[in-house]
Amino acid sequence: MPTPPIAIVHLDESCLGNGREGDNPGGAGALIEVKIKPGIQRRDLTRHQPASTNNRMALIGAAAVLQMLGSKGNRVRVLMVSDSQYLIRGMREWVSGWIRRNWTRKGGPIENLELWRALVEAARAHDVQWTWVRGHAGHPKNEYANDLAVEAARNQESTAGAAESGFVAWLEKKRGKKQYLDYDPDAAFQALEQRLAAGEQIGLME
Repeated sequence: MPTPPIAIVHLDESCLGNGREGDNPGGAGALIEVKIKPGIQRRDLTRHQPASTNNRMALIGAAAVLQMLGSKGNRVRVLMVSDSQYLIRGMREWVSGWIRRNWTRKGGPIENLELWRALVEAARAHDVQWTWVRGHAGHPKNEYANDLAVEAARNQESTAGAAESGFVAWLEKKRGKKQYLDYDPDAAFQALEQRLAAGEQIGLME
């Protein structure tokens, strides 16, 4: 049986006015990287909601990526990298207990239950690792995913599937401002790809 291809996904979410009363527009952004014969293919995916929360958008964005990756029946080895502890701890620590208890928890109803169930179902189609990265700490691909999410929330627009990525142009613009001058995005992808191929469990992104 052939080895599943490897995808590395950097996710972020945004909700303008998160926690305030009223309708707070939300967005989710993802940078999806997959190795192909000519090199590394990068795609962007965004989702939006007119009234949401950061937590809901984190779940919506992650599920949308996994659903897209599996849309043609493909099984992919995926590293999902996010600064949302809600998303990462949920998938690494919480959902297994909820499922054992038939989607209940001791402390009361599960918030965003329908989104958790959709995400778990989407993840079943793949071999997925869930990895946390500290947000707004200067990780270029996390910062790019954040910009995608904020733009999706502001414009209330979603991509139709995965779109051609603007990451390379974004990085060049940042380098023009003397940021990320020593960062090699291809080498960063290859280093993670090699760790995944070797079977390493990646719990934290530095």
